[in-house]
Amino acid sequence: MAAPIKSPLAQDPAPPGVAPHPAAAAAAQPKQLTHQIPRRDLLRIALVLAAAAAVGLKLWEPWRQVSVIGLGAALAGGYPIYKHALRNIAERRMTMELSMTIALAAALAIGEFFTALLIIVFVLAAEVLEKLTVDRGRQTIGNLLDYLPRTASVYRGQRIEEMPTQAIQPGDRVLIRPGSRIPVDGEVVDGHSWVEEAAITGEPMPAEKSAGSQVYAGSLNQVGTLEVRSERLGKETTFGRIVEAVERAEQSRAPIQKTADRLAGYLVYFALAAAALTYAATRNPQTTISVVIVAGACGIAAGTPLAILGAIGRAAQRGAIIKGGIYLEMLWQLDTVFFDKTGTLTFGHPRVAALWTATGITPQQLLEAAACVELSSEHPLGRAIVRRAEEDHAVIEKPEKFQYRVGQGVLAECRGETILAGSRRLLAEHGLAMPANQGAETGTEVWVARGGRLYGCIRIQDALRPSAYGAVRALKAQRIQTVLLTGDNRRVAEATARELGIASVHAELLPHQKTAFVAELARAGKTVAMLGDGINDAPALSEASVGVAMGAGTDVARESADVVLIGDDLGKFVETLAIAGACHGIIQQNFYGTLLVDGIGLALASLGMLNPLLAAFIHVASEITFILNSSRMLPKAPSVRLAPMRPLAG
Repeated sequence: MAAPIKSPLAQDPAPPGVAPHPAAAAAAQPKQLTHQIPRRDLLRIALVLAAAAAVGLKLWEPWRQVSVIGLGAALAGGYPIYKHALRNIAERRMTMELSMTIALAAALAIGEFFTALLIIVFVLAAEVLEKLTVDRGRQTIGNLLDYLPRTASVYRGQRIEEMPTQAIQPGDRVLIRPGSRIPVDGEVVDGHSWVEEAAITGEPMPAEKSAGSQVYAGSLNQVGTLEVRSERLGKETTFGRIVEAVERAEQSRAPIQKTADRLAGYLVYFALAAAALTYAATRNPQTTISVVIVAGACGIAAGTPLAILGAIGRAAQRGAIIKGGIYLEMLWQLDTVFFDKTGTLTFGHPRVAALWTATGITPQQLLEAAACVELSSEHPLGRAIVRRAEEDHAVIEKPEKFQYRVGQGVLAECRGETILAGSRRLLAEHGLAMPANQGAETGTEVWVARGGRLYGCIRIQDALRPSAYGAVRALKAQRIQTVLLTGDNRRVAEATARELGIASVHAELLPHQKTAFVAELARAGKTVAMLGDGINDAPALSEASVGVAMGAGTDVARESADVVLIGDDLGKFVETLAIAGACHGIIQQNFYGTLLVDGIGLALASLGMLNPLLAAFIHVASEITFILNSSRMLPKAPSVRLAPMRPLAG
């Protein structure tokens, strides 16, 4: 429905501390998780229980040796178990369903119908509880989609039209009213509000947004009206990538998960071998069946993928997209972290700090020459030079030709003269005699020459991210080696490393040299992470065991990376390592817990101290315990948070 524009941005947002628009609170409420047990499963369990009661009371026993009710209920009620067992045989996999089928067949063969039926009840109940727990993880992912609106108000000429979000195009202006979720990633072009981004960045407090601010799809606009120019839509949005990454993680199999499956199979083989030895020694069918039943490696096989899924979902909720279980496993094994400098450890928004001019050259001439060659450059250093030239009202001419030298600088022609701007190496390669260093401890030097004559040097500084200090300290506390790889000059790199406490520095590197450093250490058997943000970091990100891209970095870096940080906070990388470590701890608990329970259970069963019923109870109880242990990694639903409180006057 179209409606005339009525200056929706003229109103001021409610001040911080005032409750958001009522619709905002309603929209912020997460959808309640509803886990329903399939009626068919409940009916099957009820029928098997009823049959067990009938067998126990001997209600109808036409044949002395065979319980018709018991046999029929065991065949019908245990169908899901037998189905899995047949599938495992076809796949040549030894699993607990297969061992349980063998145990049930043995119990029925010796006339233990009541025991067989109760074992089936235990197993079916355990599968239902396992399904509910795993469904909780899957539904948590499904509920993420509820954060994306299905319709949006979009400007069409002088009118506002309500349309499906799929119809929005890049560049469209979208009106975001108070209480509504933002449907696109984009830039605020008008308006002022507070936006809750907890589902996207993990930040607990709402962020203030005004013209020029970036907003993310799935975040909640609280109090003011915003006009947003759309940039990324659907799966390309930050939120869409979170959902896609977690969905991919659910389908991926990490090496630790494959190890869990193998261990489960080995335990089954061991249980069958122990059962054979027990029968040979005791000739007691009940004791033998107890040995087969008691082994409980299901907790490992089911608990491991659940823990991985939960950890990736939790990391996404805290502001880091992990693109698969294999990278989560690499994170808890890290021993070395490589850092790029510009845009990673620093903000990537440098400014001109000082000018040094050659004899006979004025600062204005230096800036004009540098700005001319950098006008066509997209590099942050080049943009800083152009900004400074504009601030000083320098005359900036458009270059006639432009060439970019990766890792060295840029060349251009202006009025028939060649202008160079870049590293010492670039100017030296063009035959220019370079003076001694200017003594700057920090900042990057951009040397400028025009028409074969050295004009001078521009020193540019880029402030370090506050989160970089804590991140490096946290990594050192975990005994993870830190290394700085940068194309900057050595003095600047060493000063940065000293300030942050980074152990090793490699400076003045070209992109292929960064890649070689990372690849060499990876080939030496180290588990390495590379953190970067630029196009030139992409090859190194691909070579690392885990490539980590900053959220505001280039698309190429984000696509090459295995982990993408949202919001450029290096603290999120440390949090992600902590989540990976917690996941590893839970998986280890499940591993060793299973070995302990199975070892004790097999010993007791082989000594005749466990009957089949008690063995089944131990098996089921251990399985449920380890699955519930893994479920601790599942992300918590985000809560509603209001804008920051403003102190009351008086």
